[in-house]
Amino acid sequence: MKPLHLILFLFSISLHSQTWQSTSIANNANNQRFDDVFFLNETTGWAANGYYAAVYKTIDGGITWTEQLNESDLGGSYYFRNIEFLNDTIGFLGTLNGEFFKTTDGGQNWTEVSLSPNPQAICGLDTVGSSTIYGCGAYFTPAHIIKSTDSGTTWNVMDMSAYATALVEVLFHNEMLGYASGRNNTGGCILKTTDGGQTWTEIYNTNIPGEYVWKLQILDDSNIIFGSVSSVASNPGKLVKSLDNGNNWLSYDAPETDVQAVGFINANTGWMGGHNTGFHQTNDGGVTWNNINVGGNLNRIFVINENLAYAAGTTIYKFTEETLNTDNHAFQDSQKLNIKLNKNPVISHLNLTIEFSDDDNVLIELYDTNGQYIKQLSRDTNILAGTTRNYKFDVQSLSSGMYFVDIHNNFQRQSLKFIKQ
Repeated sequence: MKPLHLILFLFSISLHSQTWQSTSIANNANNQRFDDVFFLNETTGWAANGYYAAVYKTIDGGITWTEQLNESDLGGSYYFRNIEFLNDTIGFLGTLNGEFFKTTDGGQNWTEVSLSPNPQAICGLDTVGSSTIYGCGAYFTPAHIIKSTDSGTTWNVMDMSAYATALVEVLFHNEMLGYASGRNNTGGCILKTTDGGQTWTEIYNTNIPGEYVWKLQILDDSNIIFGSVSSVASNPGKLVKSLDNGNNWLSYDAPETDVQAVGFINANTGWMGGHNTGFHQTNDGGVTWNNINVGGNLNRIFVINENLAYAAGTTIYKFTEETLNTDNHAFQDSQKLNIKLNKNPVISHLNLTIEFSDDDNVLIELYDTNGQYIKQLSRDTNILAGTTRNYKFDVQSLSSGMYFVDIHNNFQRQSLKFIKQ
């Protein structure tokens, strides 16, 4: 048996030789994000470019990428949220625009999938086994689960309003055992099913209204589950993890409030990130974090094995021993919305003016001074670039004090303080 210090030394050498690097895919302007990346194996994968609404494919592990789909091919304006493939020919593409697409030729051509009732967005997808696909949405109300057991030919849409107000992620061990995450009226939540989605049980809640459990990861088909908790000021985001298939949970403060992506290569070493930072690394299971200053605006970390992972952010990143000979893109602040609070303090009505420089969707919510969710004020979709919108919200019922209005659009979350007199 090797001495423990030697084992740890060898592990540190192995980890040190691998680094996060930008792949050759295009770098997004204004720090917009690739919302998702998915790989079938070490070499073949796809990326969904959110606001710029394009699908890219690689067959050489991210050395080169080919654009397969652009929103102009579909004749509309879209935000591509996620992408998942069942095999090398059948794949699925979720959007924030109430439309869902399928390919049967590896991504060369895409057709719209008819769902009834039709969820407003598909934010999470997971393929499992040879023919089963799950999806969920949206990060805004209402919450649904979709399921197909025949490779996407027919679909069952399940109303999840009894369990959640919003769903962001769905992840399955096998066709029957799986998890979904998002939020409900109590806080960020994780749900579990053992019967293929027919019934669900809440197994975790952050107990802070307004938080989301944004992403989930099951470590190598083990009993270890990780989740990222996205919060709002003044609360920190969190890493939550279970070592026993979700029966018990541990929680650690995350490196930023609006944390979203999470990915671990073993029980101790992993990364988190979100709209406002790049990669933060932990080597002690989430107790402490270190900013490694690579890239930014992360939404997905896709782990293949201890030596290989990909991430979707401002560009597509790869964790590898290779030297990719590409420029790493340092994190830059996102282009923020121009938001004007027309009067502060507020007596009876909260008046906002928002200028949208890009095509966008926006969710406007109200929080108290402790970062706890009070209510949704507005949800607007398909806003055209160059639009200025005026909002007026009745807040007469609020007690005197300080509050946050939270604006969550395609690119980031922004919070403004106001005083209710």
